[in-house]
Amino acid sequence: MHSFGYRANALLTFAVTILALLCTIGSLSDNLNTPSPSAQIEILNINWFQKQPHGNDEVSLTLNITADLQSLFTWNTKQLFIFVAAEYETPKNALNQVSLWDAIIPAKEFAKFSIHTSNKYRFIDQGHSLRGKEFNLTLHWHVMPKTGKMFANKIVMSGYHLPEDYR
Repeated sequence: MHSFGYRANALLTFAVTILALLCTIGSLSDNLNTPSPSAQIEILNINWFQKQPHGNDEVSLTLNITADLQSLFTWNTKQLFIFVAAEYETPKNALNQVSLWDAIIPAKEFAKFSIHTSNKYRFIDQGHSLRGKEFNLTLHWHVMPKTGKMFANKIVMSGYHLPEDYR
């Protein structure tokens, strides 16, 4: 006869194997979801646009962010991490990204929102190349699942530009 320890080990191994199989199936089921998120970002005001004493440009914006990200939630979604970034080109760099605002969305009922806010993080360019600059505002999201791999995507909104003169 097998000992109690041997039987407990066999039962625990079987349970962990079944749990791993269920987690794998659950993670793969996320591939069946075809999300269709939507977002719109409006710049309501440029609060200030100035050159700092040490030569860097700084911008403060008032934003209206409207988004419907509910389709990103499945039964396997734990939360969403979202952020808005300003993206622009300079002679030194093909892509500059500056994070302006972020949030964590813990549940589907909070994934449809409209928020009126100033940029949470400073919009600073190293140098003085922001005057008259065209830029994109991009809403990035990272889906954090309960099991399986994280995935990320974004919506790019173009056509924004900064003034030629400091304010």
